[in-house]
Amino acid sequence: MFLPPSLWIAPPGDWQPTTVVGKTYDTETPVGLDLWQWLSTALAAAAPADRAAAGLAEAPAAWTGIENVPPGWEPTEGRYGTPVLFRPRLGQGAFRLAVTGAYRRRCAISGERVLPALEAAHIRPFAEGGDHAVPNGLLLRRDIHGLYDRGYVTVLPDGVFEVSRRVREDFENGREYYALHGRPIALPGNPLERPDPAALEWHASERYRG
Repeated sequence: MFLPPSLWIAPPGDWQPTTVVGKTYDTETPVGLDLWQWLSTALAAAAPADRAAAGLAEAPAAWTGIENVPPGWEPTEGRYGTPVLFRPRLGQGAFRLAVTGAYRRRCAISGERVLPALEAAHIRPFAEGGDHAVPNGLLLRRDIHGLYDRGYVTVLPDGVFEVSRRVREDFENGREYYALHGRPIALPGNPLERPDPAALEWHASERYRG
């Protein structure tokens, strides 16, 4: 099944550019499950014309269970639990791909380039009014992303990374993060893809623990 460009997603972290004979993934592995979820979200949110181009007449209502799976993709009986419906986060796969590309596959704060360790973070969470747009995103190393979402670190509107004193107080640690305190983050080359100052201000004032 070949996806149209509008549904392309980032390749799995273990995919090698030199692969020429094909590669398979199993949903019982973390990489395979992540790939399946990306594809299901992209197809569930796709326009009818794009779904038709991908070989699907209708968007699946739920791809996390046994029902509503494209013909021939049914999982082996007994390998999965009770099917669960979910509301897909529209554009999540495209958001991750766009943010990863905008930041040239490097953590905006640490410079880390190991792709499986990087995540597209929302500055203002989707559930709190943020959108899946590159100016509302930062490419962060997974541990920094966790601290960012919990308000232990932030990026000020002027692009400077700040670490809360609460990291030391709550965990009696954080030397690695304090070493990054006060540094300007690496910005996308395209000015239109750089972080929205209003979104950064929201995070610094509403989520950051100071």
